[in-house]
Amino acid sequence: MKTKICEILGIEYPIFQGAMAWISDGELAAAVSNAGGLGIIAGGNAPGEVVREEIKKAKALTDKPFAVNIMLLSPFADEVVNVVCEEGVKVVTTGAGSPAKYMEKFNEHNIAVIPVIPSVAIAQKMEKLGAKAVVAEGMEAGGHIGKLTTMTLVPQVVDAVSIPVIAAGGIADGRGVAAAFMLGAEGVQVGTRFLTANECNIHDNYKNAVIKAKDIDSVITGQITGHPVRVLRNKLARLYDKVEKEELKKDTPDISRIEELGKGALQKAVKEGDMDNGSIMAGQIAGMVNKRQSCKEIIDELMTEGKALLGR
Repeated sequence: MKTKICEILGIEYPIFQGAMAWISDGELAAAVSNAGGLGIIAGGNAPGEVVREEIKKAKALTDKPFAVNIMLLSPFADEVVNVVCEEGVKVVTTGAGSPAKYMEKFNEHNIAVIPVIPSVAIAQKMEKLGAKAVVAEGMEAGGHIGKLTTMTLVPQVVDAVSIPVIAAGGIADGRGVAAAFMLGAEGVQVGTRFLTANECNIHDNYKNAVIKAKDIDSVITGQITGHPVRVLRNKLARLYDKVEKEELKKDTPDISRIEELGKGALQKAVKEGDMDNGSIMAGQIAGMVNKRQSCKEIIDELMTEGKALLGR
């Protein structure tokens, strides 16, 4: 299952680990890279020096390629771009905006840029900018999501661009890998499955919530803000729903009231294990994630199952 993206990035398997804010640190990224995939450090809203420490941590744990995800709406985006260039990171994924203003600098430092995209039009724009590939992420994914499903988005993006397409959203086993390849993808990005990895440093309560989740346990919050987020049902999610319904009854909804609910909520879940008031970001595929494993075991399973199915 060696594909063009493996050649471009120098990785063994076409499997990306999702960039999850507060979750995807240097240790998780290094473990995924050591297992043959592409580990990704999530920059999130962290300052440049915090990201630098995670890069150094990953370098100490692996000599394989890994990436940094830059959230372009972050107030520290400029800092993180500088840090990535200074530290010699060779792969960057981007989200929440266009990397256009940084492309010249990335090219100067021989950095492969792979934006996460929610639509065909944006995929085409990223190709024109010089992106090496795109991650087409469907709304089945956890965290911030777009409007199209993986099943509909991936083949349309594949038909619209000539660069490799990585499928993301709703992929947690070899069947998902095989399906993504049948849709024309040259790789997959997996997030929720890695939440229960041994090397993932989230609170045990968070891991247990994912393992216990059923097929209908994810919901979308913050839809009227324009930045919808998929999470697992809990007290906070129900409060979101209540407040959104109240605001929708008004002529001018108070978006800030809804955004205030989310402040610090992800950290509460990840670090404190608060399953009532924390934001438990996870994809619809959480209902299929039912065990703890090492990153190597996860990737080996994905590849073995995927190869067997495609071999039929």
